[in-house]
Amino acid sequence: MLDYSHNAWLVAASLAVALMAGFTGLYLTHGASKLDDQKRKIIVALAAVVLGGGIWSMHFVAMLGLQLPILFYYDALITLISALVAILMVGLALLLLHFRPRSVQTIIGAGVIVGLGIVVMHYIGMAGMELCRPVYNAWDVLLSTLASVVLSVVAIWVAYDNRTQRNILLGTACFGLAVFTMHFVATGLTDFTASDSAGGAGPALNNQVLAMGVTVAVFLICGAFLLTGVSFLEPAAVAAPAPLSPEPATLRAGIPFEREGQTFFAAPTEIAAIRAEGHYTVLYIGAEKLFCPWSITEAETRLTPDGFLRAHRSYLVNPKHVSGFERHKDNGTCYFDGVDALTKVPVSRSRLSDIRDALGL
Repeated sequence: MLDYSHNAWLVAASLAVALMAGFTGLYLTHGASKLDDQKRKIIVALAAVVLGGGIWSMHFVAMLGLQLPILFYYDALITLISALVAILMVGLALLLLHFRPRSVQTIIGAGVIVGLGIVVMHYIGMAGMELCRPVYNAWDVLLSTLASVVLSVVAIWVAYDNRTQRNILLGTACFGLAVFTMHFVATGLTDFTASDSAGGAGPALNNQVLAMGVTVAVFLICGAFLLTGVSFLEPAAVAAPAPLSPEPATLRAGIPFEREGQTFFAAPTEIAAIRAEGHYTVLYIGAEKLFCPWSITEAETRLTPDGFLRAHRSYLVNPKHVSGFERHKDNGTCYFDGVDALTKVPVSRSRLSDIRDALGL
C-alpha cells in the first residue's frame, strides 16, 4: 500500500467550492415553486448543474491535493461520467422538491438521492484512476454512504423546511459539510496501490490537464455564487428607498373596486380571495362580490407583501381568511367561513406547498 497525504490549501479550497455551489444551487431555486412549469424546469436544471458540478469540482479539487509517491492519471470518459451522474441525481432530487407536494417523505427522499449522488460520483471518479488503484471494501462504502445520506437529508430538510434566507444559509453549511465529509471519510477509508493497468475507456488526463478543467468549473461556480450573493443581499440594500415607489401609496388607498359607476377602495385585510375574470378580477368580501379593474397578475404583484398567495391560476387567497384545508392526491382545497359568495377555492399542485407553508401545515 502507498503512503499518501493531502495539500492543506487544496483541502480548504475544496470545502469553499462545496459551500459556494451549495449556496448558489439552493438560493437559485428560492421561489421557483411560484413560477410556471417551464420557467421552473429551467431553474431546476441550472441548479442541478451548479450543485452536481459543485460536488464534482469539490471531489477533484481535493483529489488534486492528494499527494502520492507515484504518478497517476484519470480516465477522461469515466471522469466525465462521474460529473454527469452527480448532475442527474441532484436534478432528480430537485424535481421531486419542486414538482411534487413538499411532504416529509419528499424532503427525506430528495435528501437520500442527493446523498447517494455524492457517493456514486465519488466512487465513479475514483474508478477513473490509472496507474494507481484505490482499495476499499463494502463496509468502507457503507460507512461513507451513511455519512453522506444523513448529512444530505439534514441539508435538504433545513433548506426546504422553511425557505427563508436563514434556512438557505444553514442548508448551505450542511450541504458543503455533506460533500466534504463524505469525500474525506471515504478517502480516509481507502488505501492506494500501484497498478500496471494504464488502458482506459477514454484518453488519459494528468493532474495538469485535470487542474485546468477543474479551474474552469470552479470559476463558473464562483461567478454564479457572486451573482446569487448580490441578489441574496439585495432586499436589505433596497429596503430604505422603498417609500419612493408609487405602489405603496396606491396600496395605502386600498384595492379599487367599482360600484354604481363609482370607484371605492377595500382594505387588503378585508378580502378573503380574488378570482380572475378575463382581464379583470372579482374581490370576495363577506357576502359581496366586487368588480376590480386589476388583472390577476397585477393583483398578485401588488398584494404579495400583504400575504396573498396564488392558489390557482385563477385565484389569489388571503390565508388569514382560510377556515379549512383539504389535501387531495396531488392538489387541495381551501375553505372559507363567513364568505357567502365563495365557500372554497381549488389549490393546484404547483401551488400546494406554498399554501401549506402559509397555513402552517
